[in-house]
Amino acid sequence: MKWLRRKETQTLNPSVDEQREQALAEIGAKLKSTREGYGFELDNVVTYTKIVRKLLEAIEEADLNNLPEPVYIRGLIRRYADALGLDGEQMANQLPIEEQVRPVTLKPSWTVNSRQLRPFHLYLLYIGVIVCSVSSLSHVLNTTTITNNLELEAKSQKEVFTSKQQDKQLSLESVKNKQNSNDGLNNKQVQVGVVLKDSSWVRVEVDGKTEFEGRLPQGTNRTWKAQSQLTVKTDNAGGVMVSVNQEQPKPMGKLGKAEQVTVAANTRS
Repeated sequence: MKWLRRKETQTLNPSVDEQREQALAEIGAKLKSTREGYGFELDNVVTYTKIVRKLLEAIEEADLNNLPEPVYIRGLIRRYADALGLDGEQMANQLPIEEQVRPVTLKPSWTVNSRQLRPFHLYLLYIGVIVCSVSSLSHVLNTTTITNNLELEAKSQKEVFTSKQQDKQLSLESVKNKQNSNDGLNNKQVQVGVVLKDSSWVRVEVDGKTEFEGRLPQGTNRTWKAQSQLTVKTDNAGGVMVSVNQEQPKPMGKLGKAEQVTVAANTRS
Protein backbone atom coordinates (compact mmCIF):
# COMPACT_ATOMS: atom_id res chain seq x y z
CA MET A 1 0.00 0.00 0.00
CA LYS A 2 1.37 3.44 -0.96
CA TRP A 3 1.08 6.17 1.67
CA LEU A 4 3.00 8.84 -0.21
CA ARG A 5 2.65 9.60 -3.89
CA ARG A 6 4.45 12.26 -5.87
CA LYS A 7 3.17 13.67 -9.15
CA GLU A 8 5.52 15.62 -11.36
CA THR A 9 4.88 17.29 -14.69
CA GLN A 10 7.58 18.75 -16.85
CA THR A 11 7.36 20.87 -19.99
CA LEU A 12 10.36 20.52 -22.29
CA ASN A 13 11.74 23.27 -24.47
CA PRO A 14 10.68 22.62 -28.09
CA SER A 15 13.45 22.78 -30.74
CA VAL A 16 13.21 25.21 -33.64
CA ASP A 17 15.57 23.30 -35.98
CA GLU A 18 12.81 21.32 -37.68
CA GLN A 19 10.66 24.45 -38.05
CA ARG A 20 13.60 26.31 -39.63
CA GLU A 21 14.34 23.43 -42.02
CA GLN A 22 10.67 23.15 -43.05
CA ALA A 23 10.38 26.91 -43.60
CA LEU A 24 13.58 26.94 -45.68
CA ALA A 25 12.27 24.03 -47.78
CA GLU A 26 9.08 25.99 -48.60
CA ILE A 27 11.04 29.17 -49.34
CA GLY A 28 13.58 27.32 -51.53
CA ALA A 29 10.80 25.59 -53.48
CA LYS A 30 9.06 28.94 -54.08
CA LEU A 31 12.26 30.61 -55.29
CA LYS A 32 13.17 27.68 -57.54
CA SER A 33 9.72 27.46 -59.14
CA THR A 34 9.67 31.23 -59.75
CA ARG A 35 13.16 31.14 -61.28
CA GLU A 36 12.26 28.25 -63.56
CA GLY A 37 9.02 29.99 -64.46
CA TYR A 38 11.07 32.89 -65.84
CA GLY A 39 13.35 30.45 -67.62
CA PHE A 40 16.43 31.60 -65.67
CA GLU A 41 19.43 29.41 -64.99
CA LEU A 42 21.20 29.61 -61.61
CA ASP A 43 24.16 31.23 -63.38
CA ASN A 44 21.89 34.10 -64.44
CA VAL A 45 20.86 34.64 -60.80
CA VAL A 46 24.52 34.46 -59.69
CA THR A 47 25.41 37.17 -62.21
CA TYR A 48 22.53 39.42 -61.17
CA THR A 49 22.69 38.99 -57.36
CA LYS A 50 26.46 38.37 -56.94
CA ILE A 51 25.59 35.42 -54.63
CA VAL A 52 27.80 32.32 -54.84
CA ARG A 53 26.12 29.47 -56.74
CA LYS A 54 26.75 27.02 -53.89
CA LEU A 55 24.68 29.19 -51.51
CA LEU A 56 21.82 29.52 -54.02
CA GLU A 57 21.73 25.75 -54.45
CA ALA A 58 21.74 25.25 -50.67
CA ILE A 59 18.76 27.62 -50.30
CA GLU A 60 16.74 25.86 -53.00
CA GLU A 61 17.56 22.43 -51.51
CA ALA A 62 17.04 23.56 -47.86
CA ASP A 63 20.59 22.41 -47.03
CA LEU A 64 21.33 24.17 -43.73
CA ASN A 65 24.73 22.45 -43.44
CA ASN A 66 26.10 24.51 -46.35
CA LEU A 67 24.59 27.83 -45.25
CA PRO A 68 25.80 30.45 -42.73
CA GLU A 69 23.99 31.62 -39.59
CA PRO A 70 20.17 32.08 -39.91
CA VAL A 71 20.40 35.88 -39.78
CA TYR A 72 22.68 35.82 -42.85
CA ILE A 73 20.47 33.25 -44.57
CA ARG A 74 17.66 35.80 -44.31
CA GLY A 75 19.82 38.35 -46.12
CA LEU A 76 20.55 35.87 -48.95
CA ILE A 77 16.85 34.97 -49.27
CA ARG A 78 15.93 38.67 -49.38
CA ARG A 79 18.38 39.39 -52.23
CA TYR A 80 17.38 36.27 -54.19
CA ALA A 81 13.64 36.99 -53.86
CA ASP A 82 14.05 40.68 -54.76
CA ALA A 83 15.94 39.69 -57.92
CA LEU A 84 12.94 37.57 -58.99
CA GLY A 85 10.46 40.38 -58.33
CA LEU A 86 9.14 38.83 -55.08
CA ASP A 87 8.76 40.46 -51.64
CA GLY A 88 12.20 39.65 -50.27
CA GLU A 89 11.62 41.13 -46.81
CA GLN A 90 8.42 39.17 -46.22
CA MET A 91 9.88 35.92 -47.52
CA ALA A 92 13.06 36.30 -45.43
CA ASN A 93 11.01 36.88 -42.26
CA GLN A 94 9.37 33.46 -42.74
CA LEU A 95 12.65 31.82 -41.65
CA PRO A 96 12.81 31.40 -37.83
CA ILE A 97 16.04 32.72 -36.31
CA GLU A 98 16.15 32.08 -32.55
CA GLU A 99 14.55 29.36 -30.45
CA GLN A 100 12.07 30.64 -27.90
CA VAL A 101 12.90 29.31 -24.43
CA ARG A 102 10.04 28.09 -22.27
CA PRO A 103 10.69 27.60 -18.56
CA VAL A 104 10.55 24.13 -17.06
CA THR A 105 7.55 23.76 -14.75
CA LEU A 106 7.68 21.33 -11.85
CA LYS A 107 4.49 20.69 -9.92
CA PRO A 108 5.01 18.35 -6.96
CA SER A 109 1.95 16.95 -5.29
CA TRP A 110 1.84 14.91 -2.16
CA THR A 111 -1.03 12.70 -1.08
CA VAL A 112 -1.10 11.48 2.53
CA ASN A 113 -3.39 8.68 3.64
CA SER A 114 -6.06 10.03 5.97
CA ARG A 115 -6.06 6.98 8.27
CA GLN A 116 -4.54 7.09 11.74
CA LEU A 117 -0.76 7.35 11.65
CA ARG A 118 1.08 4.53 13.36
CA PRO A 119 4.80 4.44 14.35
CA PHE A 120 5.64 2.70 11.09
CA HIS A 121 3.66 5.34 9.22
CA LEU A 122 5.50 8.09 11.12
CA TYR A 123 8.78 6.53 10.01
CA LEU A 124 7.63 6.61 6.40
CA LEU A 125 6.50 10.20 6.85
CA TYR A 126 9.93 11.10 8.22
CA ILE A 127 11.57 9.54 5.17
CA GLY A 128 9.12 11.44 2.97
CA VAL A 129 10.01 14.75 4.64
CA ILE A 130 13.68 14.11 3.95
CA VAL A 131 12.98 13.25 0.31
CA CYS A 132 10.80 16.35 -0.02
CA SER A 133 13.57 18.54 1.41
CA VAL A 134 16.12 17.13 -1.00
CA SER A 135 13.67 17.57 -3.87
CA SER A 136 12.97 21.17 -2.87
CA LEU A 137 16.69 21.94 -2.74
CA SER A 138 17.12 20.35 -6.16
CA HIS A 139 14.22 22.41 -7.47
CA VAL A 140 15.80 25.62 -6.15
CA LEU A 141 19.09 24.76 -7.82
CA ASN A 142 17.31 23.93 -11.09
CA THR A 143 15.38 27.19 -10.91
CA THR A 144 18.63 29.10 -10.46
CA THR A 145 20.13 27.32 -13.48
CA ILE A 146 17.05 28.04 -15.59
CA THR A 147 17.13 31.72 -14.56
CA ASN A 148 20.79 31.96 -15.60
CA ASN A 149 19.98 30.29 -18.92
CA LEU A 150 17.12 32.73 -19.52
CA GLU A 151 19.44 35.67 -18.83
CA LEU A 152 21.99 34.29 -21.30
CA GLU A 153 19.24 33.69 -23.88
CA ALA A 154 17.91 37.24 -23.42
CA LYS A 155 21.42 38.61 -23.93
CA SER A 156 21.84 36.46 -27.07
CA GLN A 157 18.49 37.64 -28.46
CA LYS A 158 19.49 41.24 -27.80
CA GLU A 159 22.71 40.73 -29.77
CA VAL A 160 20.77 39.12 -32.64
CA PHE A 161 18.28 42.01 -32.61
CA THR A 162 21.15 44.49 -32.82
CA SER A 163 22.63 42.51 -35.73
CA LYS A 164 19.25 42.50 -37.50
CA GLN A 165 18.93 46.28 -37.04
CA GLN A 166 22.40 46.80 -38.52
CA ASP A 167 21.58 44.49 -41.44
CA LYS A 168 18.32 46.36 -42.04
CA GLN A 169 20.16 49.71 -41.94
CA LEU A 170 22.70 48.45 -44.48
CA SER A 171 19.85 47.25 -46.72
CA LEU A 172 18.12 50.65 -46.54
CA GLU A 173 21.38 52.42 -47.40
CA SER A 174 21.93 50.02 -50.31
CA VAL A 175 18.42 50.70 -51.66
CA LYS A 176 18.93 54.44 -51.26
CA ASN A 177 22.26 54.32 -53.12
CA LYS A 178 20.67 52.21 -55.87
CA GLN A 179 17.81 54.73 -56.21
CA ASN A 180 20.29 57.59 -56.41
CA SER A 181 22.24 55.68 -59.04
CA ASN A 182 19.07 55.06 -61.05
CA ASP A 183 18.12 58.76 -60.82
CA GLY A 184 21.56 59.68 -62.14
CA LEU A 185 21.16 57.28 -65.06
CA ASN A 186 17.71 58.66 -65.91
CA ASN A 187 19.00 62.26 -65.88
CA LYS A 188 22.23 61.71 -67.85
CA GLN A 189 22.07 58.59 -70.00
CA VAL A 190 20.29 55.36 -70.87
CA GLN A 191 21.71 52.02 -69.69
CA VAL A 192 20.62 48.69 -71.17
CA GLY A 193 21.76 45.30 -69.88
CA VAL A 194 21.47 42.11 -71.94
CA VAL A 195 21.48 38.54 -70.51
CA LEU A 196 21.53 35.61 -72.98
CA LYS A 197 19.35 32.62 -72.03
CA ASP A 198 20.14 31.05 -75.40
CA SER A 199 22.78 31.65 -78.08
CA SER A 200 21.45 34.49 -80.28
CA TRP A 201 22.51 37.00 -82.92
CA VAL A 202 22.44 40.52 -81.46
CA ARG A 203 23.03 44.01 -82.86
CA VAL A 204 23.32 47.05 -80.57
CA GLU A 205 23.09 50.64 -81.85
CA VAL A 206 24.20 53.43 -79.50
CA ASP A 207 23.14 56.99 -80.42
CA GLY A 208 22.59 55.93 -84.03
CA LYS A 209 25.90 54.06 -84.42
CA THR A 210 26.40 50.27 -84.42
CA GLU A 211 28.25 49.46 -81.22
CA PHE A 212 28.11 45.66 -81.50
CA GLU A 213 26.91 43.05 -83.98
CA GLY A 214 27.41 39.30 -83.74
CA ARG A 215 26.32 36.06 -82.05
CA LEU A 216 26.57 35.88 -78.27
CA PRO A 217 26.70 32.53 -76.39
CA GLN A 218 24.29 31.46 -73.67
CA GLY A 219 25.01 33.03 -70.26
CA THR A 220 26.54 36.24 -71.71
CA ASN A 221 25.86 39.38 -69.64
CA ARG A 222 26.64 42.70 -71.39
CA THR A 223 25.81 46.35 -70.67
CA TRP A 224 25.73 49.39 -73.00
CA LYS A 225 25.09 53.08 -72.29
CA ALA A 226 23.84 55.85 -74.55
CA GLN A 227 23.31 59.59 -74.20
CA SER A 228 20.14 59.82 -76.32
CA GLN A 229 18.86 56.38 -77.36
CA LEU A 230 19.90 52.74 -77.59
CA THR A 231 18.50 50.00 -79.88
CA VAL A 232 18.82 46.22 -79.45
CA LYS A 233 17.95 43.84 -82.32
CA THR A 234 17.95 40.03 -82.26
CA ASP A 235 16.80 37.01 -84.27
CA ASN A 236 15.84 35.05 -81.13
CA ALA A 237 13.72 37.29 -78.88
CA GLY A 238 12.94 34.56 -76.35
CA GLY A 239 16.62 33.92 -75.71
CA VAL A 240 17.52 37.54 -74.90
CA MET A 241 16.63 39.21 -71.57
CA VAL A 242 16.79 43.03 -71.54
CA SER A 243 17.13 45.24 -68.43
CA VAL A 244 16.61 49.02 -68.76
CA ASN A 245 18.39 51.25 -66.21
CA GLN A 246 19.05 48.30 -63.85
CA GLU A 247 15.39 47.22 -63.73
CA GLN A 248 14.20 43.58 -63.65
CA PRO A 249 15.32 41.77 -66.86
CA LYS A 250 12.50 40.79 -69.25
CA PRO A 251 12.51 38.66 -72.43
CA MET A 252 12.33 40.61 -75.71
CA GLY A 253 9.73 38.23 -77.10
CA LYS A 254 9.23 34.60 -78.13
CA LEU A 255 11.92 32.06 -78.98
CA GLY A 256 13.01 32.08 -82.61
CA LYS A 257 11.32 35.41 -83.45
CA ALA A 258 13.15 38.56 -84.57
CA GLU A 259 12.48 41.62 -82.40
CA GLN A 260 13.82 45.13 -81.84
CA VAL A 261 13.78 47.28 -78.69
CA THR A 262 14.63 50.99 -78.65
CA VAL A 263 15.12 52.91 -75.40
CA ALA A 264 15.44 56.70 -75.25
CA ALA A 265 15.17 59.12 -72.30
CA ASN A 266 12.39 57.43 -70.29
CA THR A 267 10.72 56.09 -73.49
CA ARG A 268 10.69 52.43 -74.65
CA SER A 269 9.45 50.84 -77.90
